[in-house]
Amino acid sequence: MTQRWKITIEYDGGDFAGWQRQDNAPTVQQAIEDAIFSFCGESVNMHVAGRTDAGVHAVGQVAHFDLARQSDAKTVRDAINFHLRPATICIVRAEPVAESFHARMSALRRIYCYKMISGRRADSIIDRNRVWNTGWDLDIDAMNKAARHLIGTHDFSSFRAAECQAKSPVKSIDRLECIENKTTIGFGRQIELWAEARSFLHHQIRNIAGTLELVGKGKWSPDHVKTVLEAKSRAAAGPMAPACGLYFVRVDYPDSALLQGVDSLL
Repeated sequence: MTQRWKITIEYDGGDFAGWQRQDNAPTVQQAIEDAIFSFCGESVNMHVAGRTDAGVHAVGQVAHFDLARQSDAKTVRDAINFHLRPATICIVRAEPVAESFHARMSALRRIYCYKMISGRRADSIIDRNRVWNTGWDLDIDAMNKAARHLIGTHDFSSFRAAECQAKSPVKSIDRLECIENKTTIGFGRQIELWAEARSFLHHQIRNIAGTLELVGKGKWSPDHVKTVLEAKSRAAAGPMAPACGLYFVRVDYPDSALLQGVDSLL
């Protein structure tokens, strides 16, 4: 009898060629699967809530896998972390879940944050490879006016990567909002673009961030983003923002998908 485990993962994507296992490059999936094998001798195939590209970070990524070995949550978490060292990956939480739980298919909502530095010409040393230093003083109000055109259900072909494998370009965005994080230390202002939806197209958030940056620095009006959306052409939108500013923040699930009847020991 196997036990299904849900793990919540934090990682610095700058050290990896993305989530998905590859033949000739280090990936997050490979590192964790290898750590699990070192822990219990079982080869697992993890399923993830959302595959991230090279350079993209996560503070609340979710994956699941099945283990025949009987163990408690604390042991699963700590043993995987022990064998992950010194990789820049941490299992924040391990939880036993029902067999019906699926990290990707059971998800109700995925939350991402894209971080930009506004009003700083010099490179950011402390936040290097963790934010996009735009070099411009961005107008947050204009960016939010533009973002409102993208909230709701639309054909997002203008913000879709050419290699996107989704069957349809139609997606529903529940929240798309720029806020200033006033708790950051250093020169320049940190602007965070928060995006929430059940699912996203490949590169959709980074392409939206690149488009809103053009609005923020005054090259496009907020209403031009409506024109971009209606064009249904990737060529109409702005450039793709760098991977380093994107964070996979959280996944929400229905309580019924998580129900196991066993308390996890954290």
